[in-house]
Amino acid sequence: MNVFRRKELKFLIDEEQRRMIEEVLRQRMIPDRYGKSTICNLYYDTADFRLIRRSLEKPVYKEKLRLRSYGVASPDTDMFLELKKKYKGVVYKRRISMTEADAYAFIVQGKPPDEDSQIAREMLYFRNYYPTLEPRVYLCYEREAWYDPEDNGFRMTLDRNIRYRMDDLSLSSPVGGRELLLPEQSLLEVKAEGAIPMWLTELLSRHRIWKQSFSKYGRAYEEMLREKLQEERGYRYV
Repeated sequence: MNVFRRKELKFLIDEEQRRMIEEVLRQRMIPDRYGKSTICNLYYDTADFRLIRRSLEKPVYKEKLRLRSYGVASPDTDMFLELKKKYKGVVYKRRISMTEADAYAFIVQGKPPDEDSQIAREMLYFRNYYPTLEPRVYLCYEREAWYDPEDNGFRMTLDRNIRYRMDDLSLSSPVGGRELLLPEQSLLEVKAEGAIPMWLTELLSRHRIWKQSFSKYGRAYEEMLREKLQEERGYRYV
């Protein structure tokens, strides 16, 4: 699928909660085509981080652009360039396949993509609206992804070892970076086109797992600001 429209709910969970959820998922859902995988992302933004700063203000509408690979890529590996928008709590995602070099030529240098589609035209409009975009943050994490065999629009993912860096911004470079979460923490994401199943609502409530706002890119940006502030004050970043 290259077009998505759904709600996304996020939950930070500990190791005990993760084991419990994994057991339930094995009984009710099926691993998706990537199963367990390493997700690598490059987030594009302006030099002053205009996109993520606006996103953290929690506006009614926000958008971001990223390039994603599943595992460390090679220069000629096809990846997914994804335009992600959120309006009134609903997430809309468009994506097309291209190499990292083609994505750079398109987003940074302004060379239109070879693909002529509605999605490509949306991305071209986005790129022209923000003409100074460039890779700003690398993010990677280990993911387990599951889907409901009776409802392909309902998915759940578990992410751990979420790491980021502001240098070596290439998806063909080895994974690595600073950790965003505590070692025992994971990020649970629930993605649904319709209503959340009652069994999941009851499960989360019973184990006191509460929804919260969490953006990987947003948290990385906040950590970058914290590091910069510490350096200005003469502290060593830990």
